[in-house]
Amino acid sequence: MAQKDLPRIMCVDDEPRVLEGLVLHLRRDYEVHTASSAAVAMKSLIDMGTAPAVVVSDMRMPVTDGATFLKQVMQLYPETTRILLTGEPGREAAVDAINKGQIFRFLTKPCAPDQLRAAVDAAVTQHRVLIAERVLLQETLIGCIKALIDVLAITNPVAFGRASRVTRLANDLANPNNSSSSGKRFWQLEAAAMLSQIGYISLPVELVEKIYYGERLTPEEKILMEGVPQVARTLLGHIPRLEPVLQILSEAIQPTKAVGDGMIKLGASILRLVLDYDGLVAQGHSASVALQTLRSNKLHDEEMLTKLGNMLGAGTAAEEIRTIPLRLVKPGMVILDDLRSHMGTLLVPKGFEVTEAFLERMRNFGSGILQENVRVMASIIQ
Repeated sequence: MAQKDLPRIMCVDDEPRVLEGLVLHLRRDYEVHTASSAAVAMKSLIDMGTAPAVVVSDMRMPVTDGATFLKQVMQLYPETTRILLTGEPGREAAVDAINKGQIFRFLTKPCAPDQLRAAVDAAVTQHRVLIAERVLLQETLIGCIKALIDVLAITNPVAFGRASRVTRLANDLANPNNSSSSGKRFWQLEAAAMLSQIGYISLPVELVEKIYYGERLTPEEKILMEGVPQVARTLLGHIPRLEPVLQILSEAIQPTKAVGDGMIKLGASILRLVLDYDGLVAQGHSASVALQTLRSNKLHDEEMLTKLGNMLGAGTAAEEIRTIPLRLVKPGMVILDDLRSHMGTLLVPKGFEVTEAFLERMRNFGSGILQENVRVMASIIQ
């Protein structure tokens, strides 16, 4: 097996001799990285770019103990298997480690080489199982949600056109280097973005347009709008394994102090930002004015705003805008203007990404509309 294909292990201990021993016993079959403290380890993990298969940490370390460190690892890299190594196998240490870090194995010093290898081998196997489960879950769940959105777009094109735009922005912001193609796709955020408008299915299309374009609402319409989050919770609440998606949605709508650092907080921050940005642009503001308004509100992380601004400035590098008859649009193209019937009914909202299901529905629009020119954004093959 080539070195680059070896499972990656991170070993953390403030005793150099212990680290040397861990490397000695593991280096033949694993790519072993070491760190002398939790802070150094966390920086190394972030610099790696990809999560390790296993983290082995000492319990008693200065500043941050092993249980607290493994809790941080769990929050940032939930599929990384965690092993705690300690010289004091007391009950309090064990309980603390299990409650905080949800560890996979609890080993005591001195640890026999065979015992260490067996624990790490089992941890790597556990990591592979979690990765396989995550890939199956994300592909199945995302595929089902996309099919659902295609169907719902027929009944409420404004809301689900917005969902399409928001999803694209959120994915780009979470994966600025196109890392989604290499398996690091933030599927929980993608699902939350796609489902962010599902509550609007309960509202009349005309009311959704008023909300979307920032028009004044009557008291009765405001009451209906305020019920949208509850409709979403009711529709999605009983779907298995959707809990992290619902947490991101809930936190994006109404931030709380209960959510600490980690996947949920990051996903909610990104989704909240792109929703606010899209809302301002929909009301006629330019991208630069929208970003300036968001900065002045001071409701979003400045680093995230800068990232969004940089992304928008460079976002057309591999894309081009064309004007073509509607009948020639293809999957993956993004429609840049609202398309309405001769009666004024909204058929396709701006920002809608063309899908195979949409092409099937498009055939019912009538030959006159199919001949109309539309502006689309299409990817350029590099």
